[in-house]
Amino acid sequence: MSDDTPGFSLDLSDDLREVRSWIHEFAETVIRPAAAEWDEREQTPWPIIEEASKIGLYSLDFYATQFFEPSGLGIPVAIEELFWGDAGIGLSIVGSTLAAVSVVANGTNEQIGEWCPQMFGEPGDVKLGAFCSSEPNAGSDVGSIKTRAVYDEAADEWVLNGTKTWATNGGIANVHVVVASVDPALGSRGQASFIVPPGAKGLSQGQKFRKHGIRASHTAEVILDDVRVPGRCLVGGKEKLDERLARVREGKSGGGQAAMKTFEASRPSVAAMAVGVGRAAVEYAAEYARTREQFGKPIGTNQGVAFQLADMQASVDAARLLTWRAAWMARNDKPFVNAEGSMSKLVAGEMAVRVTDQAIQILGGNGYTREYPVERWHRDAKIFTIFEGTSEIQRMIVGRAVTGLDVR
Repeated sequence: MSDDTPGFSLDLSDDLREVRSWIHEFAETVIRPAAAEWDEREQTPWPIIEEASKIGLYSLDFYATQFFEPSGLGIPVAIEELFWGDAGIGLSIVGSTLAAVSVVANGTNEQIGEWCPQMFGEPGDVKLGAFCSSEPNAGSDVGSIKTRAVYDEAADEWVLNGTKTWATNGGIANVHVVVASVDPALGSRGQASFIVPPGAKGLSQGQKFRKHGIRASHTAEVILDDVRVPGRCLVGGKEKLDERLARVREGKSGGGQAAMKTFEASRPSVAAMAVGVGRAAVEYAAEYARTREQFGKPIGTNQGVAFQLADMQASVDAARLLTWRAAWMARNDKPFVNAEGSMSKLVAGEMAVRVTDQAIQILGGNGYTREYPVERWHRDAKIFTIFEGTSEIQRMIVGRAVTGLDVR
């Protein structure tokens, strides 16, 4: 039995190595020098996004090219380099892709062609996209979403009402993709996603959050007050939704729901973000250990420091391998039998928190000050155990896959 799936290889193609070097140079020369300033300002780094747009890094074409790269490693390789530069700025550059992925994963070709380019804009006129799923009382429990979408048949419009929270680019995005309940009685299986076009009346930004880390990335509430969107803005179309809801009502499988499909597709990408931050911390701490002298010799000659660095490097490499495996499986339609996507995000997120903490320890008092970047990386790392599925939720998903039981 033949299998046309590309074989797994840890040897990156020439094209991917070139992309990695190109993004690394941008991260080193543009992102890193600006990172501390935008962290302090807690504002969207528009000038950096503009620079990324000018070179083609912030563009739908770039992400589409990497997404369809045959090995599946295009996206994780690119994201790791960006987040090696800075997580807050990195998230500002990739934040629109979650909204784009939600349309690509579930939408029609017409919707993808019309709306995804508007989430990025072009040099001199950059735009943003926002994916709005979480609510004040529905974070990990996606099934508890209260935002309603009601169809006005006479006008062929959907009317959206509700409040979203923790939305990256929420309120400042050009295009919002909103997960809403069409049939609350069906829980998460009665949900759909809706594209809210630019300038839609009734959509406004609520509270902007002041965060522990990733402070250059805009996170806010999105208020939906009788927001009317054309019927064609239902992601996937009404016919597909009606068929799915009918199957669910008959007790058959509905084929999953929109928010979870989006998160499952993006988890290896989030893992790659964590790998980038962890790698930055290990490299910085190792260089510090080589050059910082105490008692007449580099502190790296002490086993207490060198052994920590050994564990840190091993943890980063292990997380990267899990991330690459999940990305390769996703690209080649290999089923996540043991929830490999969630596994990569769980391990990488917890690794980033641990190694950035160890980096602070190796730098001692210096590591605790804002004169050195490791304290910022430590603050940034914590988000990877929380957003797009907490570590506890990832363990539950992996636990269900491993045991075959309904773990709660």
